[in-house]
Amino acid sequence: MEAILLTSQLYPWLFYLFVFVVSLMVGSFLNVVIHRLPIMMENSWKQEYASYFSETDSDAKDSDTASSKKNAVLDASTQISPETFNLAKPDSTCPSCGHKIRAWENIPIVSYLFLRGKCSNCKTPISIRYPLVELFTALTCTFAAYYFGPKPQAIWAVIFTYILIALIFIDLDKMLLPDQLTLPLLWLGLILSTQSIFVGPVDAIIGAAAGYLSLWSVFWLFKIVTGKEGMGYGDFKILAALGAFTGWQGLPIIILLSSIVGAIAGIAIMLFQNKGKSLAIPFGPYLAVAGWITLFYKDTIITHYIKWVLQ
Repeated sequence: MEAILLTSQLYPWLFYLFVFVVSLMVGSFLNVVIHRLPIMMENSWKQEYASYFSETDSDAKDSDTASSKKNAVLDASTQISPETFNLAKPDSTCPSCGHKIRAWENIPIVSYLFLRGKCSNCKTPISIRYPLVELFTALTCTFAAYYFGPKPQAIWAVIFTYILIALIFIDLDKMLLPDQLTLPLLWLGLILSTQSIFVGPVDAIIGAAAGYLSLWSVFWLFKIVTGKEGMGYGDFKILAALGAFTGWQGLPIIILLSSIVGAIAGIAIMLFQNKGKSLAIPFGPYLAVAGWITLFYKDTIITHYIKWVLQ
């Protein structure tokens, strides 16, 4: 890493170009993560469910109960693919015709343009979201690198951005914020604080604890008052992770920005899509975007706010 940073300091443009190209490729991989990770989690849950009831069947005394449990096991098991399914296998294929995606068809953005947005075999349109995620990843990460310059903070800010992008689109698709992403992000922020990469350890620890407990408290207060769950535990964890990166000082900014944007988006969805008030809206993407902005502009926002208050 030191060699890369030294070369980058001599030729900054080379560093930014490197980040852009690598982030395009990572963006392609993030498309795989966004699609497959929720399926992997669902398969794991089904396997745990089937395993639990298969173990308890032997202890069941009532034959009807045992039979119903066995049926539940069979129902769950039949929905689990016997083939290996992870982020590497099986190879990517066209969902319409099963055509195996070749290496030259998997070049970020370029392949999509060359194929004119269609499968090379069956000509079924390919979702434009794939190249957009790749481009979005490259642009946001290049901005992060440019903002910090050829420094260690830039590398970690890019990794921070990768994880947030995966979380944003998974939550939009499945209303799910996987522990496989939120918890490593939290621990990464805490570890980086020991070197004061973004904030010091005290600010990071307090930020993580306060981030989790703030939404946890709101969750239980809302549930006690209404009897409903207003958000998921994933929201607590992602805010804890963001608190570890931005410190406790960044939490008010994150909560305020995400709440304002979330409220506007929720109202817009209800008005323009004729959705009811009971419509569930993922809050994770708004937290992630607000946290990303806060990582870069926390000090600027706080400074302007203080000036505004003192006027």
